[in-house]
Amino acid sequence: MRPRPPVTGRGIFSGTGVIIIGLTATLLALIFPIWSYADRSGTGVDVLSAETVSTQYGPLSALDRDFITKVRLAGLWELPAGQQAEQKGTTQAVRTAGQHLVLGHTFLDQRVRDVAAQLGLQLPNEPSDQQKQWLATLNAAQGTDYDGKFANILRLAHGKVFSLVAQVRASTQNSLVRALADDANTTVLDHIKVLEATGYIDWDALAQDMAAASTPPPTGFPGATADPGQVVPLTPSGTGGYTLPPPASSPPPQ
Repeated sequence: MRPRPPVTGRGIFSGTGVIIIGLTATLLALIFPIWSYADRSGTGVDVLSAETVSTQYGPLSALDRDFITKVRLAGLWELPAGQQAEQKGTTQAVRTAGQHLVLGHTFLDQRVRDVAAQLGLQLPNEPSDQQKQWLATLNAAQGTDYDGKFANILRLAHGKVFSLVAQVRASTQNSLVRALADDANTTVLDHIKVLEATGYIDWDALAQDMAAASTPPPTGFPGATADPGQVVPLTPSGTGGYTLPPPASSPPPQ
């Protein structure tokens, strides 16, 4: 009987198998970063896409950039709207809401310009066409008609922005955007409260506009009170010493 030849390493533990495993691992390592920024539907991070770019502060998604742009746009029309309300408002509650808009968007505009500078993003320098239309509507209004339009247009706009802030805060992986979303959340919520405190909000019209995702400025407010003597303005909490949170980063570039 001939002796059996010695058993040599075969299969995946052979020299060839080890090489194949090494090549496979290398390929997976190259593929994973691409997949990590892909649209992973159902995982809660759908905002990451091929438009996501790397920064030293974390991935910057298309949604992040859209949020930064909209924070800037909001300030470009809501700050002058607030200044106007301080002058044209017929009640103290409307004038107080205007003051909060001025303080809030002065603060946020400083923050968003700082964030954009650090991320190398360009920001718009004038409001959108829709926002210009809103300003034109307010410019043409007088008296209690102005009060109603101011409160309802601004409350509608803030409601839409508030939803975006929540979405960005929940999904962003960029530390600068996360901090900006925190500041925006605080400021926008404050504005929502003082606008509601004017007593002019037409809740039915607001609900319909929000549900339909429509943006044209309301033209009539059947649920609002026209007589300022019948309006019961609420006192927003903290109006005695209204302050905004300190900037989370350095002052904007000069």
